[in-house]
Amino acid sequence: MKDGRPGKYLERGLSDYWLESSGQFPVLLLTGARQVGKTTLLKHLADPNRRYVTLDDPAARDLARRDPVLFLQKFRPPILIDEIQYAPELFGAIKLDVDREHRPGAFWLTGSQQFAVMKGVTETLAGRVATLTLMGFSQREADGRPVALPPFLPDDVALTARATPP
Repeated sequence: MKDGRPGKYLERGLSDYWLESSGQFPVLLLTGARQVGKTTLLKHLADPNRRYVTLDDPAARDLARRDPVLFLQKFRPPILIDEIQYAPELFGAIKLDVDREHRPGAFWLTGSQQFAVMKGVTETLAGRVATLTLMGFSQREADGRPVALPPFLPDDVALTARATPP
């Protein structure tokens, strides 16, 4: 599955962080540029009882905008709501649900990096949401090499070695 051929899922370095955050926060928002694999990643990580709804669907988008509470009654958590930027009206209803139930990982959201969406999330869902950004594939991900390696953080020895002339 990690050979890079089309149709094969490539592991993403963000997966472990997402799952860890899902155990701590009731709402998670995955942002990123178009076509970086936000929906693919979350569908891959979701367990079978997580519902999926995309706000690309005009009927779902209309219901979310017109009656956010009814939308959440129809599509109960755990849920993955794709393209949340099309219905920022949902943020208030999500907040009410979270404050009532407080289930970690109840709402998984995807959205663009539009400022208006981010502003709505941070204002309405402050303290309830973890926001992660998915970038394009790293070379390590594209090559199918392990992605869960810790990042290089230079210590005093490494910094001294770099500062010392050859």
